[in-house]
Parts: sequence; structure tokens; C-alpha cells
Amino acid sequence: MKKTLLLIITCTFIFVNTISAQYAMSQGTKKLATTMTLIERMYVDTVDDEKLAEDAIVAILKELDPHSSYLSAETVADMNEPLEGNFDGIGISFNMISDTLYVIETIADGPSERVGLLPGDRIIAVNDTAIAGVNMNTRDIMKRLKGPKGTKVNIKVLRRGVQKPISFQIVRAKIPIYSLDAAYMIDDKTGYIRLSRFGATTVAEFKEALIKLSAQGLQNLILDLEGNGGGYLNAATELADEFLDKDKLIVYMEGTHQARTSDSTTDRGLFEKGKLVILVDEGSASASEIVSGAVQDWDRGLIVGRRTFGKGLVQRQFPLPDGSMIRLTVARYYTPTGRSIQKPYTHGDQDSYNKDLIDRYNRGEMMNADSIHFPDSLKYKTLVNERTVYGGGGIMPDYFVPIDTAEYTEYSGRINAMGIIYRLSLQTVDSNRKELLKKYPTIEKFKKEYEVSDELLSKMVKMATDDKIEYKEDQYLRSKEQFKRRIKALMARDLFNTEGYFKIINDESEIFKKGLEIINSDTEYNKLLQ
Repeated sequence: MKKTLLLIITCTFIFVNTISAQYAMSQGTKKLATTMTLIERMYVDTVDDEKLAEDAIVAILKELDPHSSYLSAETVADMNEPLEGNFDGIGISFNMISDTLYVIETIADGPSERVGLLPGDRIIAVNDTAIAGVNMNTRDIMKRLKGPKGTKVNIKVLRRGVQKPISFQIVRAKIPIYSLDAAYMIDDKTGYIRLSRFGATTVAEFKEALIKLSAQGLQNLILDLEGNGGGYLNAATELADEFLDKDKLIVYMEGTHQARTSDSTTDRGLFEKGKLVILVDEGSASASEIVSGAVQDWDRGLIVGRRTFGKGLVQRQFPLPDGSMIRLTVARYYTPTGRSIQKPYTHGDQDSYNKDLIDRYNRGEMMNADSIHFPDSLKYKTLVNERTVYGGGGIMPDYFVPIDTAEYTEYSGRINAMGIIYRLSLQTVDSNRKELLKKYPTIEKFKKEYEVSDELLSKMVKMATDDKIEYKEDQYLRSKEQFKRRIKALMARDLFNTEGYFKIINDESEIFKKGLEIINSDTEYNKLLQ
């Protein structure tokens, strides 16, 4: 028995030493490999070695920076879809309200539209499995609706005005996922483009939108990156290339084990002249910060809004045999002036890092630029006009816009949190879609002429009361105009598209309004840029 035990231990160490010789393992890595091998071969009980290894990987990565992470095979598949630009499915956008799937929009010429599915329809069953009223989560519903191109899925739908459920058989197809939420002319010479992510199709979508707006007279551009958490690095560098002329450094990356690499511009930019304003906020991160940083460092345009998130770490994805993945930080990225945008963090302390935005709010940073402090060691000069900019904590805008709390109340916050405005707008459109479209056939006519009635607001108050939200008249009156704008914007999205939503909701955005004011004033624009 002793000989057998000695043989096992000897073989274990031979195995570990062989691997360590091949990959130059450190003593710590050898220790971990030895431990796992001993557990697998000698532990008293049967163990799930895959789960044990997974738990160990997660624990190790937590001790590094906040962005190194382990992703399960299922998470990897879900993560890649929004960036790759397409997936196989039935071609709808939907929302879950009160445990029911409501169709918000059918993709133009997609499989659902071709069989007659309509916005407002409620899908209650997929392949004879009930999905309404059974507390099924969104991921499980998506699994049932998605599937390989060319396969069929049967669904049952409830439609307003039709007594019995309607059955549809839909042939799944390749469904595009767009990065561009809106692209329209604000006035005769100023265009607006909003991007929600940086994916495989982002730059192509941007170019198409820019060409369309240029044909309508575009001279100035507002690029909205608020809430854009990033995506593919190459999409960011290619977008920055659209604004900067040839041979301008966009970004460079460097790490302890990664030599410096960089990206520079070509001569193919479509908008290298004309005034440019980029809108950002605390939700703008990573790729959004690369574009904003390059534009700011080269004095090509102005950044308007609030300090961005501050993610300046570059992750490389390492696939594992079972389809899972390790996303490991391998470098930092730097803007053309040499700024690292990464905000401070403590190794192993992800809680504090994740609470950073709350801490900013509590320190007053969201309301007052004077509450934001950068040390002199993080001060840099832009490359053309030598303006002062800062690194080490996101992109600080050229013009700071405080968060607007004038119309916010506890009452409005609870109504928004409970999704009451969304439910109300959806029900209103669902009940009156034909009449509304007949009276307001275009988003422009709807925006100009439609008014949210007091009767509709009273219905909102009743819905809130039914959901145990106490009515507070002073707070209702303070938030009344906000309620009206948001109801109208959501109705526009359900009646038309996402662009319709932004055409209305931007009217309440202080960042948008200030960006428009600056870009339309040569004096203010040039003063801030110089």
C-alpha cells in the first residue's frame, strides 16, 4: 500500500514538473497544479473536479484587477451576440411585463414580420410550452425562441381584439443586431448619431448614417456615447479614424508581458472637418473612452457631459476546452498624450471598485465639477492647442453638465422603478395603434402635435396606487413634465422605432441640450477648444 501511495505521489510530481518545464511554471503554479492532481487522485470522496477547478479559477481572478474574469460557456455565447452583429432567431424585440412577453418591434423583413406578427402581440407559448404566467426568466425564453437558421418554431399569440390565441410557425433566420440607435438631423446643419455599443458592424452603420445625413446638409455632428460601455477595440479605432486626418496616433497598449502596440489613423476619414461634439456620461467606458480621448487629445472636437467610467485596461480572451473562457487583463491602454484612463483600484477589492459611481454621487461629483479632484501628476497637455486634460480616472469633459435633479422626486423614482410608465405607454399604444398612426403618420407629426392628457396621467397615478406607491401631490406636480415626456417618448418608440424615442427624450437631456448649444455657437465652441 505504501509503495502504491508513493508511486501515485511520484507520478503526480513528475506530471507537474513536465508541465512546468514546458510552460516555465512558477512555484505557486506548481503548487496549485499539484493540489488539484492530489485531490483528483487521492481525496477520500468523489468530487466534481470541473466545479472545483472553476471555483479555484474564479477565486484567483478575483484577486487580480476588477476586469479579469472567468466566463462559463453559456455566458460566452450570450456575451458575443450583441458584438458580433447577428444571431439566429425570429426577429423581434420584446419586453417582459407582468410575466408576459410583449412584442415591441418586428425586424423589417425578418421572419416574424413575414408571417404577420405585430407589435403589441403577447407570446404565450413556444412549441407548446407555456411562457406566460409561469415565472420563466428571460434567458430561458430566449433559448426557446432562438435556434439555427432554417429551423422552425411554433408560437401562440394573444392579440387585442381577437378572442382566441393565434398560432404562427416561424422559420428562424439570421437576425442583425444594430449598434446605432438613432441618426437624424437636429436642424439644417447639425446631425445627431447615437451608438449603444462598439460591435462588428458599428463603423459600417456609422458610415451609412453619416452619408445619409451629409446628403441632408450635415456640417456639424453630435456623437452620443452616453451609456455606451464599449466593445471591440478595432471598432473604436476605426471610428476615431473617421474624425482624425492621416498619421495621428489613436491609442497605444502596453503591459508587463506585452510589448507596446499602437493604432494610428489613415486618410480614409469621412468627417475630418466640421464641428464635432461627443456626449458622454459615467456610463461611457472602454471603447467610448478611446474615441473620446483621441478626439480630445488632438483638439479635434469637444467632449460634453460628465466624467466617464474610467476603464483603461485591455483584456485578452483565452478560450478553455469546454467552451468557457478566461478574460485576462494583459495591458493598459493610453490616449495619444500618454494618459491612462483607468481609474484607481485595489487588487482583490471589487466591491469598492463597483461602488465607485455611488461614491462619486455621494461626493457631489455628479452635481459639481469642482468636487472632482485630479492630482497634478495626472495633468497632460493636448497635442495641438495645449489645453490641460487629466488621466487616471476616465475622460473629464471639456464642458461639465451636472446631473439634472430638478424634476426628480422619490415618487417619480418609484414609478420608474416599477415600470409603470412603460406599461402605461405600451397599453396606450396597444389599444389605439391604428387610430394613433392614422392621426400621426410620422414621428415628426407625433412629436409636434401629440399631447399626453391629464386623463392618461390620472391612469398612471391609479396604476401607481394599485402597486402600493403612495400618492404625493407636491412630488407629482414637480415631476409632471418629466412623466409626460417619458410617456410620449416610449409611445413614440412603440409606434415608430428607437430613433423616435430619442427624438423626444433628448428634449429633457441637459447634456444633449448643452452639446447642441455649444456646437451652434462658433464663439463658445472655439473658446472651449482653444
